[in-house]
Amino acid sequence: MCARLNVNIDHVATVRQARRAPEPGVVAAAVACEHAGADGITIHLRGDRRHIQDEDLHLLRRMVMTYLNVEMAATEEMMKIALDAKPDCVTLVAENPNEITTEGGLDVRTNLSLVRAAVHRLREAGITTSLFIDPDVHQIESAHTVGAHQVELCTAVYAEATLGARGFHGEGAAHVAQELKRLREAAILASQYGLRVAAGHGLTYRNVGAVSAIEEITEFNIGHNIVARSIFVGLEQAVREMKEAIEKSSFQF
Repeated sequence: MCARLNVNIDHVATVRQARRAPEPGVVAAAVACEHAGADGITIHLRGDRRHIQDEDLHLLRRMVMTYLNVEMAATEEMMKIALDAKPDCVTLVAENPNEITTEGGLDVRTNLSLVRAAVHRLREAGITTSLFIDPDVHQIESAHTVGAHQVELCTAVYAEATLGARGFHGEGAAHVAQELKRLREAAILASQYGLRVAAGHGLTYRNVGAVSAIEEITEFNIGHNIVARSIFVGLEQAVREMKEAIEKSSFQF
């Protein structure tokens, strides 16, 4: 069974916000992604509102026909927004106001009480709860402890290792293999704990196949590479190409 693809459309909003213009519209982007076969739509509502806005969330909640996953920090402000909008899934993430993009997984182990309280509130509202974490034994155990439905394994280190020629030979190839092993073992452990397993961050058409070969991973959240590709081939074709790359389930180098 092929893993699901949720397309992250944050960077459609990034282009819009660069001019504070009405275009490109995130609802139009979501519709195009769904038409191309996306299994869901992902957005990250950040505290600084640098791309997705509150209104976008409410519009998408009404218009998305597949599955709406909203990434957010576990703050009181965001909990209130989530409980009001009621997306299909909330993915709790670490958030640093000065970061360019999310820099790593949520430290569930250190923030156990805070995350447990957020997960409880979301579950009580009937919202699927996922935690974006590094592929680490302690974080997976903590995710199970707080009662999350799912973990999303951060693939940033793996993705960085595959960039350029360094992923082909010698130490570079060994590093890629090591990170794949780390992801595989984390996915197996999470599955043994009864957690659903997703993956995302920095994945591309070239490197996603090796990760999709990990059977326990049932969902991918991918955005930047798809939106970047869409500049040249259009959004629907870019989504179809990523679906195909995931279905190949092999090393794409």
